[in-house]
Amino acid sequence: MSVKAPQSKARSRKDGAAIPLDETDKRLMNLLQSSFPLDPEPFALVASEAELELGDVLARTQRLLENRIIREITPIFDTRALGYESMLVAAKVDGENPQRAAKIVNAHPGVSHNYLRTHDFNLWFTIATPPDSGLGLHGTLQALMEETGATSMRELPTLTLFKINMNLEMEKGTDALAATVEAAPPRELEAQPYDGDDIALIRALQGPMQAVERPYDEAAAELGISTEEMLGRLEAMVDRKILRRVAAILYHRRAGFSANGMGVWKVPEDQVLEVGGRMAATRGISHCYQRPTYEDWPYSVFTMAHGRSKEECDAVLDSIAEKCEMGPDDRATLYSSTEYKKIRLHYFTDDYAAWEAAHS
Repeated sequence: MSVKAPQSKARSRKDGAAIPLDETDKRLMNLLQSSFPLDPEPFALVASEAELELGDVLARTQRLLENRIIREITPIFDTRALGYESMLVAAKVDGENPQRAAKIVNAHPGVSHNYLRTHDFNLWFTIATPPDSGLGLHGTLQALMEETGATSMRELPTLTLFKINMNLEMEKGTDALAATVEAAPPRELEAQPYDGDDIALIRALQGPMQAVERPYDEAAAELGISTEEMLGRLEAMVDRKILRRVAAILYHRRAGFSANGMGVWKVPEDQVLEVGGRMAATRGISHCYQRPTYEDWPYSVFTMAHGRSKEECDAVLDSIAEKCEMGPDDRATLYSSTEYKKIRLHYFTDDYAAWEAAHS
């Protein structure tokens, strides 16, 4: 079966404007981001938690999808657990025409995020290559460097993953985003064993789920098994760290979060585990990683802050600096000025082999 990866679509500026939401919308979006259950009728459980009627939850969810406030409700699989090589890459490309390089980078099916940021390293993208890649990640980056004309590409793989939880706080304000929350221990990143049945399940389920009473039934029918059996397999995938969760992914700007700041920190190696854990325990931080340093890039810990304004992002990052006793020379903040690509990565598609055939 030929399986195609999702394609990013250019969006007009008006599509990025925030959409007014009532308090019930916000409460529902918080639940859909964090508590979408592995259950035959997940929306009924969400409705109960939100103290709403099921019909209201389904109608609101459909409206939020149609109005491009919720991007999609989807399983979130662990790229590294599936044996894909992945990393963040910082590139120095032509500042007069960065969109040319961005278009070349975007064409790779394993690029899920690509941003223009305010730094000499101006193009930042995440990229993954599958376990059977002929070029591998390093070969792929070499091909991209040659084609884009980048003068430098810094490979920034995850050394320690402290947090990844793209769950925007819709109901509360800046104080809640800066607040300390319980921090999970660092995640392991080794590839996990999986088989053909797992691959078939991932292919059947990945991508947008429908706002219907029984959204898992369609994928189960495609697999020729009961919904209950499929959900049991998904629970086992959670235990094996292949599946992180099922959740709503938002269009940040239309949900009111117009700014994202990448806070980067100079943390001595012997303090990274302790400091990284403390940084991750901040509500407004969605991602927290240890990454390698270079002579021209001395920052070892990365934190992504999302806010309704630049000032709110700054407040979240300032709270981290205060908690961790970091001075102005120990940090930098890179803001995105253009979003060139943002998609959910799809796995076990044919697009990777096609790209490599065209570039090898």
